[in-house]
Amino acid sequence: MRTATRPGRTRIWDRFAASDPGLLRLMAGLRTAGAIALTLAVLALLGAGKTQLVAGSISAMAATFAIKEKQQRKQAVTLALGLVVALAAMSLGALLSTHVVAGDLFFLALIFAAVYSRRFGDRGTALGLIGFQVYFVSLFVGAGVSGLPGLCGTLVVAFVCSALVRFVVVPETPERVLRRLRAAFRARLAQLVSAQIELLDAGPDRVEKALEEVRRHTARLHESAMMIQGRLAEGTSDSATAALVQRRIADAEIAAERLGVLILTARSAERPDTLTLHLPHAPVPAASDRLTAQDGTTATLRRDLEALRLLVLRPVAEDRGTGVAQVRNRLLGYRDEENLPRASAAVQDVFRGIGETGRSVLGLRLALDGPQDESDDTPSTARSREELDAEDVAIARAEEDEEDTHDRTGWKRPTTRTAVQVSVGSALAIIGGEFLSSQRWYWAVLTCWVVFLNTASTGEILVKGYRRLLGTVLGVVAGALLASLVGSHTWTAFALVLLFIFAMFFTAPLSYALMSFFVTAMLGLLYTLLHTYSTGVLVLRIEETALGATCGVIAAALVLPVNTDRRTDELLATVLKRLGEVTGAAVDQLSGGPAIELLDKARDLDTALDDLRSSTQPLTHPITPLRARRETVRYLVALLETCAYHARSLAATADLLPYSKTVAADPRLKGAGRRIAHNIDVLVARVEDDDTEGVAETGPSLASMLETDRPGLPRHDRVTDRVLRHLQRLDEGVIGLARPLGVRVSTPANTASRGPAA
Repeated sequence: MRTATRPGRTRIWDRFAASDPGLLRLMAGLRTAGAIALTLAVLALLGAGKTQLVAGSISAMAATFAIKEKQQRKQAVTLALGLVVALAAMSLGALLSTHVVAGDLFFLALIFAAVYSRRFGDRGTALGLIGFQVYFVSLFVGAGVSGLPGLCGTLVVAFVCSALVRFVVVPETPERVLRRLRAAFRARLAQLVSAQIELLDAGPDRVEKALEEVRRHTARLHESAMMIQGRLAEGTSDSATAALVQRRIADAEIAAERLGVLILTARSAERPDTLTLHLPHAPVPAASDRLTAQDGTTATLRRDLEALRLLVLRPVAEDRGTGVAQVRNRLLGYRDEENLPRASAAVQDVFRGIGETGRSVLGLRLALDGPQDESDDTPSTARSREELDAEDVAIARAEEDEEDTHDRTGWKRPTTRTAVQVSVGSALAIIGGEFLSSQRWYWAVLTCWVVFLNTASTGEILVKGYRRLLGTVLGVVAGALLASLVGSHTWTAFALVLLFIFAMFFTAPLSYALMSFFVTAMLGLLYTLLHTYSTGVLVLRIEETALGATCGVIAAALVLPVNTDRRTDELLATVLKRLGEVTGAAVDQLSGGPAIELLDKARDLDTALDDLRSSTQPLTHPITPLRARRETVRYLVALLETCAYHARSLAATADLLPYSKTVAADPRLKGAGRRIAHNIDVLVARVEDDDTEGVAETGPSLASMLETDRPGLPRHDRVTDRVLRHLQRLDEGVIGLARPLGVRVSTPANTASRGPAA
């Protein structure tokens, strides 16, 4: 089988689906642009003026992008309530237009309420955003009492058109989104295998680039797995189906990541640390001659990796014939020792990894596509199916985990603190904006509002404000050029507005600066339509943006501040606690303890790690002057990602224990895992309480500890080598975290070392 046999359009679509998992960005752009286009068409047929056209387009945009709920029934309720909020906001904006002080005070109260309403979930966030945005529209178009009936009618048209596009033209259901996310996971899994093939073939001059591609595609696969995890509850028919899909996605992700580690090991002179696959710009291990043999082993390895990639991508509908069955049987056969080719131990491990990844792909296809033809199965394939069936039965019997929610009250609640900060920053922006322009001061308020969205520390707000200012400056240049070209061509300008709105929502998750660029360029066109465009207006836009970002940073730094160090310390402690929970539960189960649901705990660890990665962006941003600290933070995050990978693998292996013939419980593991648990507790105490007395323990490898415990134990009574390797790497990773965090590390020789503070 060759990649070239697949239709070109299919390959292009696979790449696009992988770049936009679930097509979420594409659908968001289409829904928003479609709602605005339909609103403009209806208003044009009704003979609306340009002011109403502009108000309708912005209102339709707000009504569409504000709603984030997944169920259509909940979306409809929120949209109906949003119309009531929008009518109230527009009416108050028009009524207070001649009362400057009262209008400003109400705007501040609205801002506080809009931010505070986030505590009520997606619906509260949507209603707050709609109220703020529509009040902003009233300021933008200069709404007055005389034009209020027409503007209220425009709002009704905009919300109705938004509903039609959302529920009829571009309908979106959780089941449909989940199907597309699963297709994206498959595409990204195939891309990762392709990157691993490149790593296998890369010469000395290309190996660093090939390794960076493996890192990038591994991270993208993990992102897709996390997105699927967030959609399982709504997108599947019952909890058993959701648990099954979750298990198969986790298996495929772990097997593919492990395959990359094995390939890197096989082409390296010494066994590389798994940290190499998570730390950007890590040193590339020296190459070995294990893959340069002339016996055809390397060619066979490359052929089987190509076959694995095509098996991932091939639809079940095209599985007719014996070709696919033969490929699948060959790959699964590598799970048996007698089918491994003669090669070095490291190269044989790669073939074993291909067999395990092939098994995970088979499980993924069974979970997502249903039963398949078994007539051509070999004994190895039949054994894999039996294992998967046993897992399915165990998953179907598993009890659902109870959700554990924690709430904070008073001023410590994030929504309350942020609402106060935004209100203070907006007050400063109103005062400063009035000095710059008595007509367009609201741009400063809008920027202050926006920089607080999805941020939690002063550093994050600073970086977001910088990116918005950069995008605004570039957007002003583009807006000036477009305004001169469009002139008085109304519908050409609206067509470009639609294009920019689509681009804005399509690029928003990728680059905030790029999104700000499209927003500002679009505003230049709207000013042209309202006959208020001038170069001075766009320059004022830059000044107001800079002022709003500055006011936001000042408010965040002085009013109930959460500095970046404190935020990252809190999240780091959370990650370490969840790492300890996953590791402890997995070791306990592998030691013969009761079976519990571990994959949910592993995903909680991944979620906490993603939060930490986001919060450290101000510390790792290229503009930060603290270069050494930036590298330390990168190292810490990469080391945590490595520890999370090994913890995920332990959790997945422990889940197999009740029905696996290859993994056996070993009570000695509880003692071996005690050192890891102790060291994690010491790290948590250091991060949370600045405890300098705790000492992390190190010493003999965990494997040697088990050997010395009962040296004559038969091999089939011990845990597998894979479990030992993951435990050993996790132990080393936790010790690696101790040094940059300034925790003392003891050794059997009673020596101690202290690393530099992070």
